[in-house]
Amino acid sequence: MIVSIGDLLLDIAIVAAGPLVADDDSAAEITLGGGGQAANFCAWSAALGESSRLVTRVGDDDRGHKLVADLESQGVEVRAVWAAEPTGAIAVIIEPGGRRTMATQRGASVGLSPEDLDAAWFRDARLLHVPAYSLFVEPLAAATRAAIRVVRESDGMLAVDLSSAAGLRAYGPSRMAYVLARLKPELLFATQAEADTLAVPLESLAQVPVLKLGPAGSSVFGRTIPAPPVEAIDPTGAGDAFAAAFCVAWLHGATPIESAERAVQAASQSVQLAGARPS
Repeated sequence: MIVSIGDLLLDIAIVAAGPLVADDDSAAEITLGGGGQAANFCAWSAALGESSRLVTRVGDDDRGHKLVADLESQGVEVRAVWAAEPTGAIAVIIEPGGRRTMATQRGASVGLSPEDLDAAWFRDARLLHVPAYSLFVEPLAAATRAAIRVVRESDGMLAVDLSSAAGLRAYGPSRMAYVLARLKPELLFATQAEADTLAVPLESLAQVPVLKLGPAGSSVFGRTIPAPPVEAIDPTGAGDAFAAAFCVAWLHGATPIESAERAVQAASQSVQLAGARPS
């Protein structure tokens, strides 16, 4: 069982047909779907044949119930705490060439507290996946730390994804480095921008540090695993597909390099799909 704790959001994907024009109309393809880093990770893990569970807090509204039902239909076990606040959403603007701009309203998810958790949700986890988003804001951060303690007490492993360079800057890079030094994750995922923002060698913070390099592939222990050339349609969720494939391979005994090779393949396949989830 792989467990992730964090966001389940509505993704509003806006794929621009051409350059966006300020103060005027711009043609685009607009789609709605499930999102949130933790939820996407679980969906990709389930698609790869692994048992996965999401622990999250969502609004007790139509959006929240539909998102939970959709994720469950993809084979993910969802432990949802229902809240009075609205379910969050993220708008993703994808410009020609694949550049993304994201605006996020996290909604009910950040209100998850330690009192909301059942320890049984985490005791059978071989690995807990933690987006750094789940460590940036209280009380969600306190709930995440409580979940990590239960997993560690049950001899489970920890994977942390740094999630966002902007989020790291707001939280404080040195503060996050201190948190990671205490958590000692087995796996640590970061983009180059996130690693540069953290400004601490990743290998000093985790057993296996993994750089996600987008179209260039990945780097593990100084070795670059190139990505195959593909025509990208939508890069949203590619990093989550990468992390899920890496973690699944790692749990099944693959070496870090072998895990990265499978992760790069999964990410390359994901960018050829519209949306953040496997179709």
